[in-house]
Amino acid sequence: MARTENRGTHPPTTAPERFRATVHGSVFGSRTEQLERIRAGDTLLLIPDPPPQDPPAIWVHRTSGDPVGHLPPEIASWLAPWMKEGGRATARALRVKGPDVPSWRRLLIEVVCERGRALAHPP
Repeated sequence: MARTENRGTHPPTTAPERFRATVHGSVFGSRTEQLERIRAGDTLLLIPDPPPQDPPAIWVHRTSGDPVGHLPPEIASWLAPWMKEGGRATARALRVKGPDVPSWRRLLIEVVCERGRALAHPP
């Protein structure tokens, strides 16, 4: 697996083939209950905010449609426009932790992007 790290302020010009990310915002509403139902290996849905949300967000949902949280803003800033231009991304749960860890570290996912699709408007 190719590991992609982008710690700088420059987003990639193409979506990486795959990357890992934590899911944020899992403690609001009924999201904690939804998180408790997720197991490692479960498929998750990635849904970008509709235009013209600024900054854009990528929401993580269970396959039932229930929201679990969202990807970090530094990922959503390039992944949302890429997806809105037709890029496809899938996700699966890698690790699920309980309330004994900070909320933003409870769910680790792997995102797989359709390979080789360039961003339409790189910043």
